[in-house]
Amino acid sequence: MGVLGDSDLEALLATLHAKSDEQVEAMRSWRGEKSEEATFSPEERAARLKAFVSDKLVALDRDKAEFCYQLCRATGARQLVEVGTSYGVSTLYLAAAVRDNIAGSGGSGRVIATEYEPEKAKAARANFSRAGLDALIELREGDLRETLKVIGDPVDFMLVDIWIDMARPALELVAPHLREGAIVICDNTQAYREAYADYFAFIGDPANGFRTMTLPFNGGLELSVRCSR
Repeated sequence: MGVLGDSDLEALLATLHAKSDEQVEAMRSWRGEKSEEATFSPEERAARLKAFVSDKLVALDRDKAEFCYQLCRATGARQLVEVGTSYGVSTLYLAAAVRDNIAGSGGSGRVIATEYEPEKAKAARANFSRAGLDALIELREGDLRETLKVIGDPVDFMLVDIWIDMARPALELVAPHLREGAIVICDNTQAYREAYADYFAFIGDPANGFRTMTLPFNGGLELSVRCSR
């Protein structure tokens, strides 16, 4: 049995990770074949990429997702926010952590998850139901700049795995709700360091009260802790 201690959930996740891994290879091939890309503007290239990945899982790597689960278990996280749900793979790890934290010491909890693409949101909901974790997940569909305006309870943990230009807007909305000691994880911050400049500017501003470090996962994984300001 794996990190989650749930053979049925781990079997479902293994299937989803395998599908995501296959799609990653397809995406690499697609990128390598786009010799005409230089003729397009940055906006056109972004639109073409978005269209291509619209039906792709683009799941958080298994080791990163397991690490998030472990962090949430270690800290007893109950109120979580995930930015960029896609098909809900990483969401299931977070919801499993909430479930197990509740089972250990009672109380309640939830994962607020966001997804812009309707078809991905539909697929994610099906996966949540299949895993029996849908009661712990509040999936908010649409533009996160609208869906994250209301958070509610103080947030213990946040996962950012979305289009890079949406990372800072998401954090700006959630930051006022992060309790002291809350953890924020952001994916691929080493591989796309320059692209994340705005995100790092926010994290690095002393007024916002974060301490951060880049962990040596594939592509880099940013671990930021909300400290007292």
